[in-house]
Amino acid sequence: MNKHKIEIALVRKVFLSASLGIASFSYGQTVQTQIKGRLLSSSQTPIPYANIDVSDNSGKLLDGAFTDENGYFTLDIKPGSYRFKISGVDFPTQSITGLASRDFNLTINTSLQSNTNVPASKNSDEKVIKEVVIQAPTTRPYKVELDKKTYNVSQDIVNKGGNLQDILSNVPSVSVDTDGTVSMRGNSNVRFLVNGKPSALLGFGDGPSAMQAIPADQIERIEVITNPSSKFEASGTAGILNIILKKEKKKGFYGSVQGSLGYLPMTSLNTNLGWRKGALSWFLNGGGSYREMTRIRDENRTYNNPSLLNPRTTSITDSDYKSIGKSYNASSGFVYDISDNTNVNASITARYSESDASGGLTYTDSFINAVTTKSKRDEDGAGSEKALQGDFGMEHKFKDKGHQISGSLIVSKNDSESNRTFHEYLSGNLTDLSFENRSDTNSGIVGKIDYELPIGDQAKLEAGYRYDHNKSKAENKAGIQNLLQGGAIYPGAFNYTSDYSETFNAIYAQFKSKFKKIGYQIGARAENTGIDLEYKSLDPNTNVLKNKNYWGVFPTLFLSYEIGENQQILANYSRRLDRPRSWFLRPNASIQDIRSIFRGNPDLNPSYTDSFELGYSYQKKSLTINPTLYYRNQTDDVKMVIARENQTSNVTYMFPLNLGTEATYGLDFNFNIEATRWLRFLGNLDIFGYNTKGEYSYNTINSLGIPVNNSIDYTGNGVSTNARLSSTIKLDKSLSFQLQGDFRGGRKTANQTRKPIFGLNFGLNKSIWDGNGSITFNVQDVFNSRKRTTTTTTGDITTQTVMQMMPRMASVSLTYRFRQGDVKENVKPKRQQEYRTDDSDM
Repeated sequence: MNKHKIEIALVRKVFLSASLGIASFSYGQTVQTQIKGRLLSSSQTPIPYANIDVSDNSGKLLDGAFTDENGYFTLDIKPGSYRFKISGVDFPTQSITGLASRDFNLTINTSLQSNTNVPASKNSDEKVIKEVVIQAPTTRPYKVELDKKTYNVSQDIVNKGGNLQDILSNVPSVSVDTDGTVSMRGNSNVRFLVNGKPSALLGFGDGPSAMQAIPADQIERIEVITNPSSKFEASGTAGILNIILKKEKKKGFYGSVQGSLGYLPMTSLNTNLGWRKGALSWFLNGGGSYREMTRIRDENRTYNNPSLLNPRTTSITDSDYKSIGKSYNASSGFVYDISDNTNVNASITARYSESDASGGLTYTDSFINAVTTKSKRDEDGAGSEKALQGDFGMEHKFKDKGHQISGSLIVSKNDSESNRTFHEYLSGNLTDLSFENRSDTNSGIVGKIDYELPIGDQAKLEAGYRYDHNKSKAENKAGIQNLLQGGAIYPGAFNYTSDYSETFNAIYAQFKSKFKKIGYQIGARAENTGIDLEYKSLDPNTNVLKNKNYWGVFPTLFLSYEIGENQQILANYSRRLDRPRSWFLRPNASIQDIRSIFRGNPDLNPSYTDSFELGYSYQKKSLTINPTLYYRNQTDDVKMVIARENQTSNVTYMFPLNLGTEATYGLDFNFNIEATRWLRFLGNLDIFGYNTKGEYSYNTINSLGIPVNNSIDYTGNGVSTNARLSSTIKLDKSLSFQLQGDFRGGRKTANQTRKPIFGLNFGLNKSIWDGNGSITFNVQDVFNSRKRTTTTTTGDITTQTVMQMMPRMASVSLTYRFRQGDVKENVKPKRQQEYRTDDSDM
């Protein structure tokens, strides 16, 4: 199926879903009076995603609504006296009583006083109420809580029409490298969750290609958890990024559609649909994208000890790859309230992506006799990946407030394959043909149960269990044909099958309470890990049969002290681990680059991290300040070794080893400033020091055939800086402008130096169609400056590498939001006003 047929089919599905949703409840429609209002802060800034409930004077709930991203909402009520209850994530719940009639506004001031009375209108029998304006504290793009920090995606203009990887580039305490690697405070061992759970949307690799498959328009917020509690799994020494997807809470049928077009050539179409009536809520998110990408990687090797038997002095490798990627994803599910205290939920998620790539490597080798040779390696490849996941859950609340139990089950499967062909040229003549075909099949099952028991008014005990089982099967086939010698060979190390399985069992318990101004939470988690690896290749010397089993106990401690209203001091500690990924354990040889070959290490062990934080939080009205001091010490740190087996060869091997320790310490300063009604700043400054220790010794064979001892020193210390600043200027009520700049400081160890990187993004957003739509234009990397330059010394080779994964891009996006078929019904007071999202993971 070609691109145009796929896009037409996608559009048909969107409109079919909309038609079915409208038809399903249209029979119950009655003529209602609509109140169109807007929720504003005291500075007249719209408050998005807040909940407004309307009750009569007896307390009976009549209707409810959620404000959209521009603060607008619609209610179906008749003129009269009502109780309005307003709640949101950034301000305490507020209630007022007022009369609603034509030509009157209902206003809540920022002092949060209740029972604000509005005089009755003489025309109280009118059927139309012009507007209701409610003022409340501003929704901040950045919020600090006891055990996490939350970033509100809705106010990110420069990344509208983008994807998860683009969004993460603006999240405080998070940075994205030029190759797509995500790190938190300089540590790339980040654990990703979607709605608090592992997700097929990210596949099994959490890699850049998977993150590019999640559209920014489907993301509501991102939770940054630098020191997770015992309730979360212990994996991820840098912390956890929890991506919360949109699940609307409105009644009736509602949704949005967004399309984007950009250059480098890219297009996307995404939709978010939902329907709620009575005890049933349903949602559908889906979309597709087409994107062309370029990858540039230039490498200059200098051989420091050339000789007559090893005459090579320099080797320059220029690589230029272009790829076309297509991705499609859909997620649908429901929540059903069996009773006021019990609900069940289920959802299914599917993702499919495919890519075509072409490019090549050009080698220029120079020798001590002034001779220069040139060779070339062209590559053509194609790959695809499909993932499917089912989620099932149930929650029951007991009579006592906060007393509840919940359980969930996740079943997932992921299949991927890639096929590549290579053509080798020497002095312009074709000399070799080679191919490599690879397939991977992954499946997993996660089951967990959580229990919460309140103890008095201030304390709570939580406990739970989690079972996690994953299986992976990989198969690689490769062949090389030398046209000068004739015949084809199938190198043993490149033809293999691998079966890998891992099983985790975990239990946790934590207790939290508060004494006057001091809050505390103490917990512990015990995890058992079992790993089985069977690796077979045509080279029997590389066969592996490995079984591992290890236990770990991971304590956590959180403390808070309220200095005054809106101010607190936070301190916490956690112990975490970094489990080796399956592809780091399998030898996994590949002929993708015959001069740089990766090998896994079956003997690789987990590394462990002790993490400490001491922070201060000030959150009031238009200002949020959150400086945090942190210290992180990692043992059995994994280093990537790059070495040659003999000094006459131009082939290097890369493999991971547990080597030494790494300590990181610094100040992570985050702030949000609403300077005026039209100017806002969001910034992050991370000043950190590092101290790395480790050494690797190995033997090579020199040009005379004599073993020579070599060593690589990983020792290094210094200070570096990461910084980001985003400014949003509101030019008028419907037009906003945003600039986002970031800086990643350089870093130096005994064997590697990395230069600093700077980048600038630009965005412009215009609200149209009475707030029901918006059009956005943005440019990523305005100066085309995000290139990574590193210089590495291993043994007698010094290598300088310059890499750029994505050049400057520009795009325009159009979004339309709609809501139809609001149904007035006798809603049960609290239960059916909630559309719960499971934000916790074990």
